Amino acid sequence: MTKFRDFGSGNTTGEKDPVSFAIHGENFNCYPELQGKVLLDLVARSNGEDPAEAAKTISMFFEKVLLPESYTRFDALLNDPERIVSVETLGNISGWLVEMYTGRPEEAPEVS
Repeated sequence: MTKFRDFGSGNTTGEKDPVSFAIHGENFNCYPELQGKVLLDLVARSNGEDPAEAAKTISMFFEKVLLPESYTRFDALLNDPERIVSVETLGNISGWLVEMYTGRPEEAPEVS
């Protein structure tokens, strides 16, 4: 017997809702869908022990999820000495985006 499965176009739920966020009074627009590989790369690379690699991965993530015009403005914001975006805030934004793309909220940290 032949073992075969057609996974179709990969979009089983129809058109996706827009994804966007605001920071420092600016709205940033993201792609409504994301290649699964981007999320797999994020998970694989962020679990390593090299902080430089983890930082590079987060930067790559924002470049992949933000529409080109939004990415240009977001990158300018992150380099603006007058409008600080903390590492914690970047983590919160990327965590929220992962939730939006996977449809699953991240686990809340356990209270000690």
